Amino acid sequence: MAAVLPLGILVAVLLLLVAGVMGHLPVTLTLERAIPASHKVELSQLIARDRVRHGRLLQSAAGVVDFSVEGTYDPFVVGLYYTKVQLGSPPREFHVQIDTGSDVLWVSCSSCNGCPGTSGLQIQLNFFDPSSSSTASLVRCSDQRCSLGLNSADSGCSSESNQCSYTFQYGDGSGTSGYYVADFLHLDTILQGSLTTNSTAQIMFGCSTMQTGDLTKSDRAVDGIFGFGQQAMSVISQLSSQGLTPRVFSHCLKGDSNGGGILVLGEIVEPNIVYSPLVPSQPHYNLNLQSISVNGQTLPIDQSAFSTSSNKGTIVDTGTTLAYLTEAAYDPLINAITSSVSQSVRPVLTKGNQCFLITSSTAIFPQISFNFAGGASLILNAQEYLIQQNSVGGTAVWCIGIQKIQGQTILGDLVLKDKIFVYDLAGQRIGWSNYDCSMSVNVSTTSNTGRSEFVNAGQLSDNSSRRNVPQKLIPKCIIAFLLHICMLGSYLFL
Repeated sequence: MAAVLPLGILVAVLLLLVAGVMGHLPVTLTLERAIPASHKVELSQLIARDRVRHGRLLQSAAGVVDFSVEGTYDPFVVGLYYTKVQLGSPPREFHVQIDTGSDVLWVSCSSCNGCPGTSGLQIQLNFFDPSSSSTASLVRCSDQRCSLGLNSADSGCSSESNQCSYTFQYGDGSGTSGYYVADFLHLDTILQGSLTTNSTAQIMFGCSTMQTGDLTKSDRAVDGIFGFGQQAMSVISQLSSQGLTPRVFSHCLKGDSNGGGILVLGEIVEPNIVYSPLVPSQPHYNLNLQSISVNGQTLPIDQSAFSTSSNKGTIVDTGTTLAYLTEAAYDPLINAITSSVSQSVRPVLTKGNQCFLITSSTAIFPQISFNFAGGASLILNAQEYLIQQNSVGGTAVWCIGIQKIQGQTILGDLVLKDKIFVYDLAGQRIGWSNYDCSMSVNVSTTSNTGRSEFVNAGQLSDNSSRRNVPQKLIPKCIIAFLLHICMLGSYLFL
């Protein structure tokens, strides 16, 4: 009988705790100040301490950083994919284009010259104001982080203002310039499949004060560009150098009219992924394209067209809408496609583009294979290289979306969509596989313990339902824990 009494008391106490949690009974907890009221602490000290804690939160989470994806490859609808980032304190949201062809994250800033104020994408454009963020600081020329971008031409210095600055010119002739700011990037981190935590990390990003060319137009305007390149100034490099995220990221861009997709800092795990090594010492994601096949037949293309020397080779660039082939490879490809369908469709030239009048399905078009080093092939079916232009007398006009270019071959969204792409910077390789990007994916990330965790990230791009998950899980976890103790106690006193 003496042994039963402690068990009864234990159960009673535990049941009281459960009732308090589930029934919202008043529970009083005593809180004590970590810093005595008499002890004055500078605001800068508090901010510094919070920064350390925020970094610790992200490191201890060992989860997968997930970004939402909006937009579509279709040049007649949007012609770009973009995501949202939150910067500063308090956090402010910005829509930025996903661009694996550049390195730096930059957003439009207050007093910007040429920055659009409205967007045809039906999104609210914002401007970052460093003076409105309590945690923002300007990056000086003497800052070691500024020197990281000197070799890649991602940063420069103004001797007059002592500010770390930048000037970028893009392939379409547009450009931007501004200065660098250090501030918090707010991240959604996925744990255990659906549980998410909000974390922050301090990064350096560009504050645009001038934009030119297409960046000034409002029809497809966004707040900036999110460079996912491999140089030191990219966000992926900054986060991995701090030990916060792995040196790998993945995307799966939906190719339907609704667009969207998946973008995670981690490795999407899919058994059918094939990998090709990156060409070393190149500024972009440059792959060694070795041949092109149409319906299994290798095209007679001079090997000089596949040279990987400076300003040549094949780059993977989500910031490009279509795809571009060097002339030596382009003409044989177009001729092979046209020859294979000439008996079923009527070839026509529209503004210099090879098009076809089609009364039946595009399934009659051949399969194209871009064959890369390492035995990896990028397979393109008709819907992955054709674009419907319009119709003539009820007959559909489809055009080859692959264009001719001088210099580098560029694989843009047209051929990247509806595929998983993994950018393994640590392993210096890129992998891909055909995939339905509306489905969920498994993502692997290596934690500080060296263990791999697998999470379901594909269906979590909608941030609206995330915040309530932890609160719903807490009562169930407590009940399970308390019941476990009760059962253990009953065994001990039998």
